[in-house]
Amino acid sequence: MSAPTPETITDSDSARASLEALRTEIAKAVVGQDPAVTGLVVALLCRGHVLLEGVPGVAKTLLVRSLAAALELDTKRVQFTPDLMPSDVTGSLVYDARTAEFSFQPGPVFTNLLLADEINRTPPKTQSSLLEAMEERQVTVDGAPRLLPEPFLVAATQNPVEYEGTYPLPEAQLDRFLLKLTVPLPSRADEIHVLTRHAEGFDPRDLKAAGVRPVAGPAELEAARAAVAKVSVSAEIAGYVVDICRATRESPSLTLGVSPRGATALLSTARAWAWLTGRDYVTPDDVKALALPTLRHRIHLRPEAEMEGVTPDSVINSILAHVPVPR
Repeated sequence: MSAPTPETITDSDSARASLEALRTEIAKAVVGQDPAVTGLVVALLCRGHVLLEGVPGVAKTLLVRSLAAALELDTKRVQFTPDLMPSDVTGSLVYDARTAEFSFQPGPVFTNLLLADEINRTPPKTQSSLLEAMEERQVTVDGAPRLLPEPFLVAATQNPVEYEGTYPLPEAQLDRFLLKLTVPLPSRADEIHVLTRHAEGFDPRDLKAAGVRPVAGPAELEAARAAVAKVSVSAEIAGYVVDICRATRESPSLTLGVSPRGATALLSTARAWAWLTGRDYVTPDDVKALALPTLRHRIHLRPEAEMEGVTPDSVINSILAHVPVPR
């Protein structure tokens, strides 16, 4: 493999610095959610989609809006409700009386960053309307495929499934999300910080007034993706990822383990994390760091395990503790 040129190194370092600056910008609007910010950046680098889960009121929507503002990307928001139709997401053919012809009216999915708010409050038929967009990066209306813009990322928020009026996402759609990030309630200190900001006049609807400014754009994102693609993966690391995923298929607590798509996703996110931390090779620690958000939504617990208090995260942590780590 040829050595990187000084120009390549400069481009890579500049792109990394721009993406690292996102944390500072988003922190002007969102307090104490660094892991979620990092997860969103990793998803952008891997061309993946993100599922954000947390109770109402923990700034899930504000987090995505702040990311779009700091990246200078076009963004649209869809509030998922029980009566939302698939065409409300993808677009539809509209009859024009003047020309006596049907023309395509694009839906909100035609954007760079789609915020699918409370996706589990709409029935499965509408949830599945996002499947083709997420996987193929296109939508088909009246038999004609229509390409979506690049970059394209779906950031879907959902309330915990125990909440009233929610529809659990089907496994096929869950598997299309690269990461599932949990957005916890803030600590006492962070919550005091939030209240202080609001007392000083912070308006979550006006991000410009909060000082959030673009620090990166599509060019920096493309340079970063090119750099991530050059991060090397040893045979031992590839074997470690496979061993972790195969262990989930043999776990007595699970009815569904991680598919090969999940193994590919874990390798991709580990490469992105390695690059973000300044390395051009993947280590076992990179794999461990991204295992929970990449795999927790790709496994399914047995009912008896759930009743005993077992969680997807506890199963994955147990597997990480027992699978041999390559030296």
